[in-house]
Amino acid sequence: MRVKMHNKQGLFAVLAAIAVQLTLGIAYIWSVFQNGVANSIFRGDHAAAALTFSLLLAAFTLGSVIGGKFAAKITVRGVVITGGIIVSIGFFLASYVTENLAWLLWITYGLMGGIGMGFTYSTLIACVQKWYPHKKGLVSGIVVSALGFGGVVFTPVVQVLISRLGTDGVVGSGEMASFRVLSLVFLVVCLVCSIFLRDPPEGHAPQNTGTAAEATKPTINFRSSEMIKTPRFYLITATLLLACMGGLMMIGFAKPIAELKGLADTAVIGVLAITLSNSLGRLLWGAVSDKLGCINTLLILLVGSAILSLFVNAANGYWLYVLIAFIGFFYGGILGCYPSLTAELFGAKNVAANYGFVLLGFGVGAILSSQIAGHFKNAAIEDISLMFPAFVIGSSCAAAGAVMMLILKVSAKRKPV
Repeated sequence: MRVKMHNKQGLFAVLAAIAVQLTLGIAYIWSVFQNGVANSIFRGDHAAAALTFSLLLAAFTLGSVIGGKFAAKITVRGVVITGGIIVSIGFFLASYVTENLAWLLWITYGLMGGIGMGFTYSTLIACVQKWYPHKKGLVSGIVVSALGFGGVVFTPVVQVLISRLGTDGVVGSGEMASFRVLSLVFLVVCLVCSIFLRDPPEGHAPQNTGTAAEATKPTINFRSSEMIKTPRFYLITATLLLACMGGLMMIGFAKPIAELKGLADTAVIGVLAITLSNSLGRLLWGAVSDKLGCINTLLILLVGSAILSLFVNAANGYWLYVLIAFIGFFYGGILGCYPSLTAELFGAKNVAANYGFVLLGFGVGAILSSQIAGHFKNAAIEDISLMFPAFVIGSSCAAAGAVMMLILKVSAKRKPV
């Protein structure tokens, strides 16, 4: 009876984590806000506007570290509630930012939104991994894919909000008003779902946890202070930085790129394509990594990303949306595999805090990618081909990441962690 009750609690925890991640997936539709915010708040400077999104992603990594530390000392529930409140306040204040105080958008939407998101992200992943340790790749993929699916769910909703709440003739008014509505959504969802979030009890051992050989393997549980002293931490963190560049460039600029390629009437399809494929990639590649192993799966994804980024300039018409979808699919797979890779290399016990530190690479990559893409987008006011060098840089980064992942694979064979 107790086992059945624990199974139900684990299922409820996964469902609650999915709901929270769906809501936080709104961050991945920044492309919907990009033009309106750039023209109304930043006087047409796309790099400055994109910095808002990059700061959110960078602060997200910092929030993941802090949230993971707090989760070990208090409760998953407390961390998620705190994160929801921070995100909600950040978006609410962002809705009142004006052109004269444009930098406040970086603090409210960017830093506060990112820190609040980070509080919940790695904490939720660690929670579901503890409930289902024998299916870390699958459950991690499910939870992180929900972040991407949130973009699919909320893209049409936000489009309607922008058009309905905007004031005629006032550029960006719909975007700013939408932030207020979204702030309330964040708060309600995090408060309600936190009721069902908790870590499993001590001694929780689900059925089918692995083979006898796996059961006899020594337990690895690095603390963050121990992990950051190992070369492998810096290797996988640097690889994550390089791996995410091309995908983040496309996430931030999918809609503007489509518009300049003559697809203005259907440009929102680009946003939907990358958010949907991003989530599917997190879900499917996470499950694949349980079979092939995280390192092998990431090698496939990095090589694929390097190749795909080189076709951005050549893709025209609806083929652009196909390419955007594949870039999102591979990018999502990379982020879907990294939580499991972190747990595999450094143990599951402290994965919430440890993965937060690994995500620092993602944060740096987010800032670099937005500034590189924003710089070339400013140059490509009328000719989108002038933005192509940004994606060549993204491709080169993915290729370098693949080389580093090969080094990690050789290292793991010579000296297993």
